[in-house]
Amino acid sequence: MLPSSILHWDFPLPRCHTGVPLGNGTQGILVWGDSSLYLTVSRAGFWDRRNGRQFSAETTYREVKRRVDARDGAGLENLFAQDNHRHPFQLGGGRLVMTFGNGYRPQRANLHLEDGCLEVELVNAAGEKRNLRIGQSMESEFAWIEGSEDPALQPVQIELLAAWDFLESTLREIGISEPKRRSEPNRGAWIQTLPADEPLALAWNRSSEALWLQTALGSEAEALMGRPVGLPDLSTVKRGALEWWREYWNDVPKLNLPDPELQHAYLLGVYKQAGLTTPGGVAATLQGPWMEDNRIPPWSNDYHFNINVQLVYSPALATNRLAHFEPLWDLIKQWLPTLRHNGENFFERSGAMMLPHAVDDRCQVIGSFWTGTIDHACTAWMAQMAWLHYRYSLDETVLREMAWPLLVGAFEGYWAMLERVELPDGGEQFSMPLSVSPEYGGSSLNACGRDASFQLAALHCVTQILPKAAAILGESMDTRWQEVGQKLPAYTTVATPPRIGLWQQQDLAESHRHHSHLAAIWPFATVDPFAPEHWKIVGQSLKHWGAVGAGRWTGWCLPWASILCTRCGLPDAAVSWLKWMLQVFTNVGHGALHDPDFDGAGGAWGSGMLDREGFKKAENFHEIMQMDAAMAMVTAILELLVQSRGDTIYVLERLPKRWRDFSFSGVRTEGAFWVGAEVVNGQVKQISVRSEKGGQLRLRHPLGKTAKLKRGAVVEAIPEGEIEVLMEIGEELVFF
Repeated sequence: MLPSSILHWDFPLPRCHTGVPLGNGTQGILVWGDSSLYLTVSRAGFWDRRNGRQFSAETTYREVKRRVDARDGAGLENLFAQDNHRHPFQLGGGRLVMTFGNGYRPQRANLHLEDGCLEVELVNAAGEKRNLRIGQSMESEFAWIEGSEDPALQPVQIELLAAWDFLESTLREIGISEPKRRSEPNRGAWIQTLPADEPLALAWNRSSEALWLQTALGSEAEALMGRPVGLPDLSTVKRGALEWWREYWNDVPKLNLPDPELQHAYLLGVYKQAGLTTPGGVAATLQGPWMEDNRIPPWSNDYHFNINVQLVYSPALATNRLAHFEPLWDLIKQWLPTLRHNGENFFERSGAMMLPHAVDDRCQVIGSFWTGTIDHACTAWMAQMAWLHYRYSLDETVLREMAWPLLVGAFEGYWAMLERVELPDGGEQFSMPLSVSPEYGGSSLNACGRDASFQLAALHCVTQILPKAAAILGESMDTRWQEVGQKLPAYTTVATPPRIGLWQQQDLAESHRHHSHLAAIWPFATVDPFAPEHWKIVGQSLKHWGAVGAGRWTGWCLPWASILCTRCGLPDAAVSWLKWMLQVFTNVGHGALHDPDFDGAGGAWGSGMLDREGFKKAENFHEIMQMDAAMAMVTAILELLVQSRGDTIYVLERLPKRWRDFSFSGVRTEGAFWVGAEVVNGQVKQISVRSEKGGQLRLRHPLGKTAKLKRGAVVEAIPEGEIEVLMEIGEELVFF
């Protein structure tokens, strides 16, 4: 059973991104409104791909370095310049407007998690109530609305709008024509064509059972527009949705947290994961299928690989929804020849791969942000993510087909970047003469340097994984992996006493939204922050990071900060960052934002209130919604409970001081183990571990000196702190 089966929203929900999301990985719906009910409907994959470009074959790492060394800023920009300012973008769909008779208007929305259906309460001036029920197929591009035929709500006025109706001048300017429309009794539709890409259609139809919404892309869009649609049987579609959701909730971890806000954030986040990264859907972008209808989505709603995609998919590991990676891996498999072409040309080395940080669904580069385009950790981070998919599943197909080529390709690119530097003692170490830390310094000539800590951590991560992967797959070992691991610095230090810098001679001089210089702690986990050789430097780094502050952070920075604190044994700081995220970077509809919902809590990003007389928010305020922060919240909450650190599972290593009584179950870990625990009065009373595939369990526990293990009917004492147990397939152990 779910800890809470219903989540609530109160109207008015004044903008689409304050609305309640419904999604199936392909079709996205946002339910919002005030006097009328609005359904903003979009379809993932509706791309205008014009002006996309492949990674330039004329641009090489050597040439970039030459121009940086020569301080040739104009020449550097020319290497990555586009012919015009337009680039590929996804376009939202449209809006269904429902206005009800007898003064009825939406008052409250109740999301039933067990079947993914949304109940909308309507109320009139007399306090009389009526209900609508909105559902969505998880396997096809259909959604339905029940209850609009209620006589009390008549007449119900229905209007179907297209993004064109809000963006006509913008779309005309770039050569997009007005959509064709069709309006009949009990039916309406439009089809939006593009100059060089597939069209999108949106239609509504009324049957005796419900009002139906359908989207279609490509040839199916033409068919949807040209003939009446055969509508599915409502009871069959509802039964299919219920079965899908029951299976989903059966798989994901059950949490009973002592903090209602974080409990809500977890449930909402896991619900959103279902509709964002749905197996069989479109690989998730910055916003997934939830796009606004009144403007072109920010950053094209593209694929950002310098953190955003990784945060979006990170909870699929611990929430035991590994199938949610399938759309992403299917997409990247299509790109592998392109990634190799990019890498071999840029690095001038056979076997190298290169994944630019911002691309469309055909891996065309978006934008001319050169420091992002050459950020090689994008490739390494996706390689690590594929490796983690293997580690959590022990599925060798994922390891061979996805992780291995990315790991090898990432290493070969890094190998081309390295040079040998002689040390004062006569030894040598590897060094990267030109490297970047995401977005620090923008795209200026000063936005790069030697031995960026982010890149060092990424390369160490790759060299630590490669020998393990090779041993499993029977691949040959490469002596370069060990040599790089031994001779490459773990990070670059600056200042006295030393702390981790962004690159040589570059301290964290200002609040910065990418915590990339700390990536050796997380996500790459290449250093143990408690180890004798690291803890003082890590401590000084965290102190300086905190002193510089969060004024220029964005929404997704907060969960990342929380995970860093958890990994360093600072659970109260970790919880505080999550609470700050909920307070500042979510809107009235619980939507996770890139910018603060109000000014005064962040200096660099906001609504512009402080630039207006009277410090008032603009009436046409457009928030930037991204899914990375909401998904990373789920990961950060689960990190507070269970961490997979290499071959060891850490359970409730340190508790937040206000967390007294709570429990959880079903958290998946590396090695294909499922973990649960119970805490009573601030003390861990019990930990349970079930092995899906058998194998060696190494568990770090806080149960103290009197800890015991129950294995079947046998109870035995276990060592304090850490234990190793060989488990059988399907076996469950209880530690207490």
